[in-house]
Amino acid sequence: MRLIVCGGTGFIGTSLTQALLSRGDEVWIVTRKIPTVPRYDETLPHPRFITWNQWSDQPDLLSGYDGLINLTGESIGQRWTSATKQRIVSSRVDAATTIANNMKRMTSPPPVVVNASGISLYGHSGQQVFDESSDVNPADFLGDTVIEWENAIDLIPATRLVKLRIGLVLAREGGSFPLLRLPYRLFGGGRMGSGQQGLPWIHLLDMVSLILFCLETSTMEGPVNGVAPEHVSNDEFGRVLGKVMRRPHWFHVPGWLMKAVLGEMSTLVLTGQRASPRKALDAGFSFTFPQLEDALREISR
Repeated sequence: MRLIVCGGTGFIGTSLTQALLSRGDEVWIVTRKIPTVPRYDETLPHPRFITWNQWSDQPDLLSGYDGLINLTGESIGQRWTSATKQRIVSSRVDAATTIANNMKRMTSPPPVVVNASGISLYGHSGQQVFDESSDVNPADFLGDTVIEWENAIDLIPATRLVKLRIGLVLAREGGSFPLLRLPYRLFGGGRMGSGQQGLPWIHLLDMVSLILFCLETSTMEGPVNGVAPEHVSNDEFGRVLGKVMRRPHWFHVPGWLMKAVLGEMSTLVLTGQRASPRKALDAGFSFTFPQLEDALREISR
C-alpha cells in the first residue's frame, strides 16, 4: 500500500511506520519539521517526509495514495496550564482541519482515513462498560477536547472514515507506562484515589495491528474503541503490575494529594472509563495481548 502518516514521528507513529515499512508499504510522513536523524530500523527502506506547509501549498503532492493515518496531537502528559490546554486542543483540531481542507483540493485523495481520537468522550464510568454505541457524555477537559476533535474529523471527505478512540497504550519505552511503573520500582506502588476508576488500555503491538486492520477492513467505519477486551480498574491494574514486577501494591495515594500535585491533570488518573472494543471484535480482529497480565509481562521483560 501507499500510505500517508500524519504524526509518524511520535510514540505510536514511529512503531506504525516501522510496521508498514517492514511489510513493504510506501510511507510519506507529514510532520511540522523534517527530522535530521530518523528513528527507524536502518535495515528497512526509510519513509519520505513532507511538512504540513508543503502539503498545504501543493495538496496534489500526496494524491493517489491508498490511505491516511492521522496520529497528530500534543502530549497530554504535562501540567495543564492555560497555554498547554490550548496546544492540546489546537494540535488535534488544526491537524484534522488541515487534512480536510487539503483533501478537498486533491485530485485523488486517499479513500480511507484512520484518525486518532480519545476514549474520554464517553465520560466517567463506575462499573458501566462503554462500547461504540454508547452515548457520549464528556465530563472533563479531555472529554470536551475529544468532542471538538471529532467534530473536526467528521469534516474529512474520505470514502471511509475511522475515528479510533484510543486508551492507555502500553509499551516498554514511550507513552505513560514508564511513569506508571516507576512507583513500583521504588516499592511505592498502590491505588490512586478510590482505585475504582476504569483504566482502558491496549498493548502497542495491538494498537498498530488495529490501525492496519481498520485500514484494510471495509466494514470498519466510524467510531472504533482502541482498547483491549479486558477492562480493569486503577486498583486492578496496579495489583497486576505489582505481581508482574514482584513489588508490593500497598501505597494508597489519596485523591486530594493527586489534585494538589498535578492540578487539573489529576483527572487522568482519578477518573476513567471501562470500555469494550466491540466493533473490532465483531469484525474479527484478534488481539495478541487480550489480558493485562500477559501485556505487562511482555513489556516488563
